Amino acid sequence: MKITAKQLRQKYLDFFKGKGHTIISGASLIPENDPTTLFTGSGMQSMMPFLLGEKHPLGKKITDSQKCFRSQDIEEVGDNRHTTFFEMLGNWSLGDYFKKEQITWMLEFLTREIGLDPQKIYVTVFRGNEELNIPRDTEAVDIWKREFSKLKIEAKDIDFSERDGMQGGRIFYYDERKNWWSRAGVPGDMPIGEPGGPDSEMFWDFGADLKLHENSRFKNDVCHVNCDCGRFLEIGNNVFMTYKKTNSGFEPLPAGNIDFGGGLERMAAAVNDDPDIFKTDLFTLIVSKIEEISGKKYSDKDLAFSMRVIADHLKAAIFMLSEGLEPSNTERGYVLRRLIRRAVRYGKQLGINKSFCSEIAEVVVGIYQDIYPEVQKNIEFIKGQLDIEEKRFLKALERGLKVLHQQIKLSDYEPGKDMETQHIEMEIDGFPGFAPSGEDFTGRWAFDFYQSFGFPLEMTIEELKNRRGDYFAEKDLERLKAEFFEAYKKHQKLSRTASAGVFKGGLQDHSEISTKYHTATHLLQAALRQVLGNHVFQKGSNITNERMRFDFPHQKEITQEELKKVEDLVNQKIKEDLPVHFEEMELEKAKRVGALGVFESKYGEKVKVYFVGPLANFPQRVSGQAGQGGEKDYYSIEICGGPHVGSTGEIGGFKIQKCESIGQGVKRIRAVVV
Repeated sequence: MKITAKQLRQKYLDFFKGKGHTIISGASLIPENDPTTLFTGSGMQSMMPFLLGEKHPLGKKITDSQKCFRSQDIEEVGDNRHTTFFEMLGNWSLGDYFKKEQITWMLEFLTREIGLDPQKIYVTVFRGNEELNIPRDTEAVDIWKREFSKLKIEAKDIDFSERDGMQGGRIFYYDERKNWWSRAGVPGDMPIGEPGGPDSEMFWDFGADLKLHENSRFKNDVCHVNCDCGRFLEIGNNVFMTYKKTNSGFEPLPAGNIDFGGGLERMAAAVNDDPDIFKTDLFTLIVSKIEEISGKKYSDKDLAFSMRVIADHLKAAIFMLSEGLEPSNTERGYVLRRLIRRAVRYGKQLGINKSFCSEIAEVVVGIYQDIYPEVQKNIEFIKGQLDIEEKRFLKALERGLKVLHQQIKLSDYEPGKDMETQHIEMEIDGFPGFAPSGEDFTGRWAFDFYQSFGFPLEMTIEELKNRRGDYFAEKDLERLKAEFFEAYKKHQKLSRTASAGVFKGGLQDHSEISTKYHTATHLLQAALRQVLGNHVFQKGSNITNERMRFDFPHQKEITQEELKKVEDLVNQKIKEDLPVHFEEMELEKAKRVGALGVFESKYGEKVKVYFVGPLANFPQRVSGQAGQGGEKDYYSIEICGGPHVGSTGEIGGFKIQKCESIGQGVKRIRAVVV
């Protein structure tokens, strides 16, 4: 009997616990106080400070399962293996074990613990770079060969399989574009002082019998494990952080780190030995619900694409909503809105003409409520937001499609004709017309159309293609996207993160000004609770070098007098120059001492708790007495990863710039330190 995804996840955590690792709960899907990235996109993201040298409070061997979202994969969803939301199983060695243990344990886990056939497992390693004097990773090759030989498998290593084919190999060399990791990318792009190293990826072979390569668009190319035909699926990546870049080249680190990441959905597909991720039990109930609602079958190849988009996008949206995010036209809220609206649009293509998203939410919650209790805890909020957004979009969709279809019909574009003679000036339903032909169809118009009807750019492009075929060459699509986002920035609708370029690693900013803002956020929350009530808690925050943003629940309008009280209180605590101190403690103790934070962990790991208050109270806290008075003993007690100032006087001053409502019962304050 094949194991379920739930069992697979638990087996992984238990396996590495048995190897001396501490199980920790994953980080939030929405990073706190991190302006460098919109969402948590990898397992290593929250571990970056520790991979770069900071001491982890739980030791040198860590394992977890991390919720991840990658917005760059939205347009890839629809085939049988891409998703935007996924879980990353991870284990880390922070200067403890290295390649030998990692490779040995991973092959043991895959073959003994979850029963994968070792004959269908293939691996890749780093080819080396002679110009940079970085050697080929023969050490990893030798370890893989030895471990495969224990399973009676001859592991032949092959170079340039992307050119010459697999040649009966088991281990394949690739360059730094495939088998190297650093925050900045390939070795040549790494700044001085940056750590990095080779990696070794593991692939599952679904077999030549399925003829996936022959039936793909890559059929005229050589098939190899890193081919995108679908025959091979990456199920895990072992990163060996080995080097530091210096002025004279690459030098070995004093002690190497291990960072492993393996997609749960992909491992489950390997266990099923089926290349379709949407046939794993992480998706089957969702797909069945879509079939029930639409009256269509997933087995219909022409409809499977739409069902996959709906299943993936709504799952991702539900997890975002479970953390308090709401749809909007900016930043993370824009991504959330885009997911929901794409799901609804593909529902229309399946003939679904009623609200259906909240029905899908019930199924998703049923799948994940045991491991991620926040989805069940916030089910009513999730369903309510889905219903509101779905109804809003359906209304706009009906009107918008009418405008777009009529415009396409009237444009009468014919390739090869002089575009100028075909340009048609008109207005449909109060919206200015255009001729969607080459240069006439601009990203600026697409942005205005989005503003008026809520059509994300890719949805407009999809509709144009559906109605008139492939209008644009690839270069025209790139121009269109560039123009769209340029218009977005001009209207201050594109987030600072997106316009400046999101850093893949998501490493938090530890600059002096950012540190001041981190502590000011704690003072603000405490002041809000004192002035408005203890129902106030942080639903979201964002810090840049220019300002802080703080979201919190509050039903009533906030008066100017109340805002002034909050601002004065924060400045009073800054003037008092209160000491700031942290202690590492178990989550249960953090609860007892009255710390504010999100308590979703199941594993009882240690956390950092920051105390703002009189130094005389610190001995009380250490002796366990502070919990009696909780927040009375200190001005602020919060779980936080930092960084923070040593005392509040370092902040200087605090000024609230704006307070606004951003959703039902949710307020947002923007403030600066001065």
